[in-house]
Amino acid sequence: MADVAIGEVVPDFEADTQAGEAVKLSDYLARGPVVLFFYPKAMTPGCTKENCHFRDLQAAFDAAGATRLGISADKPDLQAKFASKYDLDFPLLSDADGSIARAFGASRRGPLFNRRVTFVIGADGRLLDIIKSELNMEIHADRALEILKDASAARHDERGDRHVRLEADTPKPARRK
Repeated sequence: MADVAIGEVVPDFEADTQAGEAVKLSDYLARGPVVLFFYPKAMTPGCTKENCHFRDLQAAFDAAGATRLGISADKPDLQAKFASKYDLDFPLLSDADGSIARAFGASRRGPLFNRRVTFVIGADGRLLDIIKSELNMEIHADRALEILKDASAARHDERGDRHVRLEADTPKPARRK
């Protein structure tokens, strides 16, 4: 499905937000990990449920230091209406020509031009994982948080932080008399 594989650096791109502002993926990656989720069409029931679940988990994504970016083939004006109607607190990107979806392997033919697929990208631009589900709208945000948590734990493990914490938290065995 994806033209990028786990562990590879994802392609940078520029897209317009729902406010009409041109942004680059690399600008967001400079701040930390990014969860880039492709959805088929704004204002549809499934996409609304998925986007609202990402919205509802704002605090968890903030705690993980991650930016949520929704992306579809919809034009910025429809994205703006969608964001306003559902109080979406993250950028919605317009990929009207489908070039970004093609670069990530998320495009398809038909009236719904994007597959429902999420890419969890580390701050170094490397793909941590891909989440695919057309029918389970909540798995994208839930699984992305698990992946971010696992990646954070692995980084701590590499530095030895986790080992130290585990030793400090382990009770000492009672002495026999």
